[in-house]
Amino acid sequence: MTNQYVKKVLIVGGGISGLAAAIALHKIGIEAEIAEKQLEWDVYGVGIIQPPNALRALNEIGLAEACMEQGTSYSGFDYYTGTGHFMFYGPSPTIQGYPGVNGISRKKLHHILIHAVQEIGTKIYMGTTVNQLDNKAEGVTVELSNGITATYDLVIGSDGSNSKIRQLLFGDIIQQYSGQGVWRYTLPRPKEVDKGLFYYGQKAKAGLVPMSDDEMYLLVTTHEPDNPRFPNDQLHVLLQERLAEFGGIIAEARNMIVDPSLVVYRPIFSHFVEGPWYKGNVVLVGDAAHGTAPHLGQGASIAIEDVIVLADILKHDLDIQETLRVFMDKRYDRCKLIVDHSNQLVEWELLTWSGKMNDGGRIGAFVNETLIKMNEPFLTEVNRPIG
Repeated sequence: MTNQYVKKVLIVGGGISGLAAAIALHKIGIEAEIAEKQLEWDVYGVGIIQPPNALRALNEIGLAEACMEQGTSYSGFDYYTGTGHFMFYGPSPTIQGYPGVNGISRKKLHHILIHAVQEIGTKIYMGTTVNQLDNKAEGVTVELSNGITATYDLVIGSDGSNSKIRQLLFGDIIQQYSGQGVWRYTLPRPKEVDKGLFYYGQKAKAGLVPMSDDEMYLLVTTHEPDNPRFPNDQLHVLLQERLAEFGGIIAEARNMIVDPSLVVYRPIFSHFVEGPWYKGNVVLVGDAAHGTAPHLGQGASIAIEDVIVLADILKHDLDIQETLRVFMDKRYDRCKLIVDHSNQLVEWELLTWSGKMNDGGRIGAFVNETLIKMNEPFLTEVNRPIG
C-alpha cells in the first residue's frame, strides 16, 4: 500500500494524537517522524475516560484490547445528589463489541502508545519544536529547534491546545475561558466502586472514575471566576474546601486528599478553528484544531478519530490538497458538535449552580443523545471530489 504524494511526514507533538498518527500512518506504509518538545516523556493528568468510539478508533491501530486489559471497563454511571442520595443509574450508550466506558490511567495509555511507536521504529526528536515552516507546493521545509532542517510531504500539527504549528499557520486565536476548573486526584479503588459515580452538588460536580482493579480518580468541576492562579503547595487544601458540601463516598475521598503534588488542576478553555485546519501541506489535528471542555469525555476520542480518518483517506492516493479537503469534510461537523455541546453543558452547569436552572433531566438526555451520535460510524467511503 503506497501513496505517491506522501512519502515523508513530520508529526509535531508526541501526545495521544501524535503517537496514534505515527502508528496509523505506519499501518498504511507511510513512515513518520515525531518532534516532541518535552525532553522526557512527562504525561500530564491522572486518568481518562474512553467511550466506545474511542476504543473503536484505537482498534483501527490494534490498541483497543490493550487499553481494556490495562484499564477497567464498566457499563455506565450511578448519579447522586451532592449529599449522597442515590438518584438513578445511567447506562452509557454502547457499540457492539465495546463496553459503555473504559477508564484508564493516562500514563498507561501513553505507555501503550509509545510502546507501539517504538515497535515500528518511529524516529522521535525529544526536546524539539518547530522554529519555522516554509510551506511550498512541493513540500514543507521545516527548521527544527535541534538544528535539523528537512523537507516533508506533509506536516501534522498535533501539538495541543497551545499549538505552535497553529500559531505559525494562522497566528494567534482566542481560547475561551469557561469560568470552570477541573481538579483530579488518584485514589485507591474500593471493590464496591464497580462503575463510575457522579455527585451533583449545589456549587460543584464530583465524580469517581475507576482506572484499574485498585485505582480510581476523583474528578471535580468547580466554578472558578476570573481564572485564578493557585499556589501549588495549597492545592490539596483548596480541593478539600471545594468538596465540603458533599456526602457519601465523596466525603470519604475528601479525607484522603493529603498530597498537593498529586492534585492536578486545570482551568477549562475551549476553542475551535472555524476555517480550514490546514494551509498548504500542513494540517492541524486534535486539540490543536478543536480544544473542548471535558464534560463529554470526548477530547481524546475525537483526536484519535482525526488521525485514523486522515490515514484512511491517505490510503486512497488522492493528492495532498484533495486529501485535506476530504479530511475537513469528514471531521469538521463531528468535532464542532463536541465543542459546542460541551460548551452548552458548561453553561447549564453554571446556571444550575447559580440557581437559574433546575431541569437536570434535560442535561442527562442531552448527554445521552450526544454520546449516541458519537457512536455512529466515523469511517465512511472516500469518494474523489469532482472538479
